[in-house]
Amino acid sequence: MNSLNSLLDTSSASAATSQVNTNNQSLTQADFFSLLSTQLSMQDPSDPVDNDQMIAQMASFSTVDGIGRLNDQIVNLNTVMTSSQALQASGLVGQKVLVPSGTAYMSAEDPSLKAVISTTEPINIIRVSVKDTSGQVVKTFNVDGSAGGNIDVAWDGTDSAGNPMAPGTYTFTANGTVDGTAQELAVSTYGHVSSVSLNATSGAVLNVRGIGGVLLSDVLAVSEG
Repeated sequence: MNSLNSLLDTSSASAATSQVNTNNQSLTQADFFSLLSTQLSMQDPSDPVDNDQMIAQMASFSTVDGIGRLNDQIVNLNTVMTSSQALQASGLVGQKVLVPSGTAYMSAEDPSLKAVISTTEPINIIRVSVKDTSGQVVKTFNVDGSAGGNIDVAWDGTDSAGNPMAPGTYTFTANGTVDGTAQELAVSTYGHVSSVSLNATSGAVLNVRGIGGVLLSDVLAVSEG
């Protein structure tokens, strides 16, 4: 009894394999059944092909063929999702998005910054510090965190003496006392979306002024520009 694999190694299968496109090295379903028909027609009458073996060969090819089709569908789905992300992200250009970063850019056109402090429980007083790019604290102030959760914070762009600060990148830090222990709290800031890039691996990437590339999936909220 000859299996399909052994038949592929014999010269007797040359007539059937010649039907396969020389520019395509993959075995199509038509090629498979052509080879199977050749195998059946050339089998030894005294030792015919076992039915279980033939069914196993057909099932194996169907499985491989199905996996190939599924891969093609996944590729098509990824393409559709990337296009959908790009369309969604393009609508954010010119808007402000909340991202999980304490750093934001203050422009001359809008000399102020907004942030959100997140805490899992109420904190009576939260101490907020604003630092410049050199790490120097330019202003500190307190906010009420007794409500807990997400607490909105706004900085007017001035230093401790009330003098306007120059446009540039600034970083918020926040600290509070929880159960008698001082803790640094998570801070997110709003940034201006200047453009959108498409990455083959990560999809749509928002270019946020003063921060850089931010994945669309990392955006926490959207605000008017």
